[in-house]
Amino acid sequence: MAERIEQRLEDRIPELEQLERVGLFTPKEIRAVLRKASALEYKIQRRALRKEDFVNYIQYEINLLELIKKRRARIGYSFKKEEIESSIVHRVHSLFKRATGKWKEDVQLWLSHVAFCKQWNAKHQLSKVFSTMLAIHSNKPALWIMAAKWEMETRLSSESARHLFLRALRFHPECPKLYQEYFRMELMNAEKQRKEKKEFEQAKMDLGEFNYSEEILNGELARIIYRDAAQKIKGVEFHLAVLSIAKLFDFTQDLQKEILESLQTEYADDPLTWDYMARRELGLGSLKSTEPTTKQMKVSEMTQREERCCAVFEEAVTAVPTEDMWKCYITFCLERCNRKTNSEELKQKRLERTLSVFSKAHESSLLPESLYKQWLQLLLESNLSEKATEVAEAATKRFSLSAEMWQMRLQVLIQLKNDNVTQCFEEAFKHLKSKGTLPLWTLWVEWSEGTNSKQDTEALYQRSLNATAPAESVTMKEKYLDWAYRNGGYKKVKRVFTSLHENRPLSLDFFRKMIQIEKEQESCKMLHLREYYERALREFGSTDSDLWLDYIKEELSHPQGKPENCGSIHWRAVKMLQGDQVEDFISKYTLLQTGHL
Repeated sequence: MAERIEQRLEDRIPELEQLERVGLFTPKEIRAVLRKASALEYKIQRRALRKEDFVNYIQYEINLLELIKKRRARIGYSFKKEEIESSIVHRVHSLFKRATGKWKEDVQLWLSHVAFCKQWNAKHQLSKVFSTMLAIHSNKPALWIMAAKWEMETRLSSESARHLFLRALRFHPECPKLYQEYFRMELMNAEKQRKEKKEFEQAKMDLGEFNYSEEILNGELARIIYRDAAQKIKGVEFHLAVLSIAKLFDFTQDLQKEILESLQTEYADDPLTWDYMARRELGLGSLKSTEPTTKQMKVSEMTQREERCCAVFEEAVTAVPTEDMWKCYITFCLERCNRKTNSEELKQKRLERTLSVFSKAHESSLLPESLYKQWLQLLLESNLSEKATEVAEAATKRFSLSAEMWQMRLQVLIQLKNDNVTQCFEEAFKHLKSKGTLPLWTLWVEWSEGTNSKQDTEALYQRSLNATAPAESVTMKEKYLDWAYRNGGYKKVKRVFTSLHENRPLSLDFFRKMIQIEKEQESCKMLHLREYYERALREFGSTDSDLWLDYIKEELSHPQGKPENCGSIHWRAVKMLQGDQVEDFISKYTLLQTGHL
């Protein structure tokens, strides 16, 4: 091993001598590089190889290349790159090759090598990296796409890119993304050839030796890909994705028409088809006049376009009366409503249209639960509080078992300072089961705290403990303790703690809160702290090593503490803690004893 390391270091000497000779590095820096390289080499020649050692070595070499680049720029020296950089780049490739050979499954390692090859324009090397990587990771479509794009965009080889896509599709015959990118590649190739042909024609050059196929020029290969994919991949999303790619090229009108017709024939009842057809109206019929357009003309035209979209949506909700269809319509209206405009008239029209569509969807009983919140928000922003109250009530009637709907309604009533808040809370809990009602109880006690007497609020806290699911009651106990301290001081919180400390389940925060409150008192008693720690350890002593350590620290630092108790606490902790917690406790306890914690 020593001989191999020695040989590798000797291999570096020519490049290091050049670095020193041309003044890029000082002799001291050269010695530092050799020392570091020696240490890194030793680590990657061991019998038990570690991936991070290779990564560190590669990163060191890349950093060295960056430093050389900066030094060259600073002194304005650009010669001897073959003797210096090429040697380092070759070494990095070798390191990557060894690492990816050992840890073949690590995709990130392969991608790092790809990135390095691109950075140093190592086309031949990158071609080999892609080839080896794809042989191992043929199950990852994204890697095939990356390789094909590089062939097309960097090596300008549509033939190689096509070959890669066809191989990828043999492994993934139903992958939408592969078909989309293959489709895009063929259109890009057609566009490139069309430009070339046009340039030749303009230069009046003889096209005899250049064989431009009319089929390729017109995007026929892309059409074949689309038709093949459409047989295997079902769903509107794929058709829409392909259509959006076709629209990027100005020679694909016929192809776009075919995709659109297929979409309307095969997916006439799909909301996404209607959504696309409606939104398409926004881009149609733009002003083509060369005459100057006034602000009013632009507003008028935008209004007409949006009205055409809505006409299609109105047709859609009649043809496909589903929640998803209404959701598409409402989402469109909300998007338009949120668009900035200086025209108050257009802004008002958009708002009225959106509120009207919300109402129609609601009246059809097809407004999705998730959209009621946005409707209410819009109503409140528009100062339509009476309508907001009505809508909130109707929402809880339709979704009477939804805690979110009740919470939304109650938030509206609280915001509007309505007199029926308490009545509404009571009504909500008649419909809902205890599980999932924590947000409502939290809302009720927080509202009560600012509105009702302390006695009423406390009665609510006590009621909530039995009315919530056990896991959720834990949070209410913490909140009750916090409220008691804020509103009744130490004596009050002590009484509440005493009434709850046997009422399981309890949280660690419940006990920690009480410990913190005790420590805030001027006459902080160690006797009380011991009680709280002991109660907490009874519940969490087997899973929380920090709790034991805090108890020991308290005995050591409190004026009334008994350091002699620490030994027995330590013994109990080791006995009670489970798994890794024991090791964690022992190491932290050792640090505590040496004064490092």
